[in-house]
Amino acid sequence: MFRRATTLLRQPLMGATSRRFSTDLPAAPVEDSTFVEAWKKVSPNVEAPKTPLAYMKPRPATPTSLPSKLTVNFVLPYASELSAKEVDMVIVPATTGQMGVLPGHVATIAELKPGVLSVHEGNDVTKYFISSGFAFIHANSVADIIAVEAVPVDRIDVNLVQKGLQEFTQKLNSATTDLEKAEAQIGVDVHSALNSALTG
Repeated sequence: MFRRATTLLRQPLMGATSRRFSTDLPAAPVEDSTFVEAWKKVSPNVEAPKTPLAYMKPRPATPTSLPSKLTVNFVLPYASELSAKEVDMVIVPATTGQMGVLPGHVATIAELKPGVLSVHEGNDVTKYFISSGFAFIHANSVADIIAVEAVPVDRIDVNLVQKGLQEFTQKLNSATTDLEKAEAQIGVDVHSALNSALTG
């Protein structure tokens, strides 16, 4: 009986050696040239896009000495208010508070909130009310200010601002949904900033 058991155990092992595994690969892979040519015609382009060197201007060098003027670019989606204007200082309404920028300012990116942008050139001060945007202060004393909306402060009607503030305050008090509250709060914030710009 013991001899018979050993022969039975040997049989599956012998049979298993002749069986092929699913992971076995053929010695030489067969290439379907028709498929390869068809794939080359429809395959997506995976090469990195080439950017013309004309669009990649070198970054201006950081000056070794402190410049006397700050170069300002003030841009709106539909117009360029200031282009390479040399000024003494700008004050921007950052979300962290009013930020004064002088020549030689450390490189900074600041998000802007509704408020007054002041451009100081000697004794002349030009003020704009901006709704929102970003200020990019570069180490080479260049400031790029991008705003969604801007208007000179002297073109704003005080009576319309106060009327709008009252209307949005009433809307905020009577709002029932989150959307109505959010829209009314934005109106209150903007008109409050406008009112402060004109009265303060």
